[in-house]
Amino acid sequence: MRAPFPHSIDLAVIALYLAAVTWFGSRFRESQRSVRDYFLGGRTAPWWAISLSIVSAETSTLTIIGTPPLAYAGSFVFLQIVFGYLLARIAISIIFLPRYFEGQLFTAYQLMERRFGGRTRRITSAIFLVTRSLAEGVRVFAISIVISIILHTAGIASILVIIAITLFYTFEGGMTAVIWTDVIQMFMYVFGAAVSFFVLLGHIPGGLGHVWNAGMAAGKMKVFDFHWSWTYPYTFWAGIIGGCFLTTASHGTDQLVVQRLLSAKNRRESRIALLSSWAVIFVQFTLFLAIGLMLWVDRGGAPIPGKSDSLYPAFIWSSLPRGVAGLCMASIIAAAMANLSAALNSLASATVVDFYEPLTHGRRTPAHYLRISRYSTIFWGVVLGGVAVFASQWGSVLESGLSIASVTLGILLGVFLLGVLTRRPGEKAAISGVIAGALAMLYVRFATHIPFTWWVPIGSMVTFGVGAIAGAAGRRDEGEKGQSA
Repeated sequence: MRAPFPHSIDLAVIALYLAAVTWFGSRFRESQRSVRDYFLGGRTAPWWAISLSIVSAETSTLTIIGTPPLAYAGSFVFLQIVFGYLLARIAISIIFLPRYFEGQLFTAYQLMERRFGGRTRRITSAIFLVTRSLAEGVRVFAISIVISIILHTAGIASILVIIAITLFYTFEGGMTAVIWTDVIQMFMYVFGAAVSFFVLLGHIPGGLGHVWNAGMAAGKMKVFDFHWSWTYPYTFWAGIIGGCFLTTASHGTDQLVVQRLLSAKNRRESRIALLSSWAVIFVQFTLFLAIGLMLWVDRGGAPIPGKSDSLYPAFIWSSLPRGVAGLCMASIIAAAMANLSAALNSLASATVVDFYEPLTHGRRTPAHYLRISRYSTIFWGVVLGGVAVFASQWGSVLESGLSIASVTLGILLGVFLLGVLTRRPGEKAAISGVIAGALAMLYVRFATHIPFTWWVPIGSMVTFGVGAIAGAAGRRDEGEKGQSA
């Protein structure tokens, strides 16, 4: 085992990668002439690139450094959530995609204006902006853990490094740069995980057979847990129901992923991209859980040393050969950059399309809106950096990121389902549902022990239910007034 000192060859590999991906992403500036180009990539990307971009957008550094400790300290039960992800993708393909491709939409929240009105569009877009900025701030902090291990720097310095690099090529190349750098970086971090897997396997006498036997004896190969619980997050029912609702919300109403779906050439390619991305996600989660199990075997079942989120990157930096360690660390940074660039572009798109353009009534030139889009990208980079500075106090980065998103995603899903599945409720009913959903989630978050896997189903059902009831009551009131008149 070599000393965990940042050797020059590893730093050279990391620096070379960062320079190459920044240069590659910035080359797309010349193709950005309008908001459509900047936020939808001109709708020219092939479905397979969008599929891999979706994977990069939902994977992030949280998955890479937060998933192995789950298997190290527990088992493979986290994988149950992934099966819910598949059901969600099918639901989105049936319910939301046909509506999104009825017209030229840039954001998911334009659909809400078409159905309910401008206030609902602004409210849902504002919910996205707040939720995504908080959740993405946690992801930015996650990569600071990795950079701190490499450079022994303070968290703030690490945060500034990753934001500055990613902000540059996102500012320059827009959505086209985001999608194609996502493709490169997804291959990069999957390759890095595969290298870690095989190197780690070589450390374990007996290979996979020993890992399997040790895991079985300790109950770590368990995937399904069919008991019912409102307090334990990783049961089959929480995974299928909670995972389905969470992903239907995040992929069907969150601009981070919807923007990619809207970037496809047509609805068919958008559906193929969405469904095919699940297979990659399943393989990824299985791979990172397997790495966690192998680390547990390699360490003889010892408790996780230090913070659990440092387990995997610390192993890479202290145990892998020179050059290989740098490559694998670069792969983790790649995941962070892919997710961060996606967030910056989606936050900017919601800001400009849902707020700035309506405020100016679309009367400015395409060049003006393109310039404002770039300025908005910078603004959100600063915001995410600020959130990341405080995220170190929020516990496990993986569960923190998922729980933050789960608080409000249910509200978004509820109002979107209200708009797509019903005809009677109007804007007042929709806003009533949003308010009720927000109050319910505040109660669930701070006054109960219900785990985050159930938050999205609860929030969506309350929002949808109250909105539907308010819509029916409003119709009855109108009918009674008409009769009395």
